[in-house]
Amino acid sequence: MASFEQINAGNKGIPLFCAIFAHFFIAIKRVVGYDKSYTVAGNRGGEERSPGMYPIVKKRVLNETVTLMEIQAPLVARKAQPGQFIIFRIDEEGERVPLTIAGYDREKGTVTIIFQKVGYTTEKLDLLNEGDALLDFVGPLGEPSHTDGIRRAAVIGGGLGVAIAYPQAKALHDAGAEVDLIVGFRNEHLIILQDELTAACTELTVMTDDGSNGHKGFVTQALAEKLEKGTQYDVVIAIGPMPMMKAVCDLTKPYGVKTIVSMNPIMIDGTGMCGGCRITVGGETKFACVDGPDFDGHQVDWNEAMARSRMFRPEEARAKEKLHTCRLTGGIRNA
Repeated sequence: MASFEQINAGNKGIPLFCAIFAHFFIAIKRVVGYDKSYTVAGNRGGEERSPGMYPIVKKRVLNETVTLMEIQAPLVARKAQPGQFIIFRIDEEGERVPLTIAGYDREKGTVTIIFQKVGYTTEKLDLLNEGDALLDFVGPLGEPSHTDGIRRAAVIGGGLGVAIAYPQAKALHDAGAEVDLIVGFRNEHLIILQDELTAACTELTVMTDDGSNGHKGFVTQALAEKLEKGTQYDVVIAIGPMPMMKAVCDLTKPYGVKTIVSMNPIMIDGTGMCGGCRITVGGETKFACVDGPDFDGHQVDWNEAMARSRMFRPEEARAKEKLHTCRLTGGIRNA
């Protein structure tokens, strides 16, 4: 995920609004103050950390790279719906990172997030434990997924996208729809949430690239078998890496099956101001943070979306090495 300094180069002119927006909220935050009852942990070098407002009430390691956390955020939990997302910051110096809401409990006032350790911030987040807290936890953002009128659906999840596919499949299943849930992982050791997935669908198919779980292949192969047998779906929902979602769309288009994808482009403010999350859908510019994240996959310009997703890989690598150069100050800081 790119930070404000990284996106500045790609959106000339627009980031000025982002800067004003960010500094406005920093000023408000300093006036209002913090809830002093929680502190941000992960302190390995003895430095002081900013107080946090959103405590971690549960932490569960799902596999060697993926972690589940429940965050105490009553106002977010009260309004959250499947398909929406939050943006968090660990501390004052942290970048803003969006994560899809994987679950919520309105009574307990908690929101569940699932993340993969792929960069500096997510690795830093994984250092936190139950009792520690996040500084910012903004949401729910984006448009919720639509489940009305759907009687049969195929929900496809790939890799960490399975964590996002789960609440959508559950919402459809709870609404009475017949749900074929097809998920894919590289190997059996990376499989997550199998019990939860089983309970959230009519039929669960788990594929692995290497066949280590007994089902070798990609999610598109499992979906193709169902379509070739004449299975009729009101909708196919695909969530995961862009190449996988594009492959699902290419597969379903000849069958005329409506296909919804969940887009997760570069995102900064989450309110449509910076334009960093823009994608082209049906020849029109859309912002994933306010118009999505769900879109008609047959209308997405996949070449553009995938090219934009690769724009800031060098900056991400430098941030991971703690050599992040701020374009506003010219200094090097820890993200």
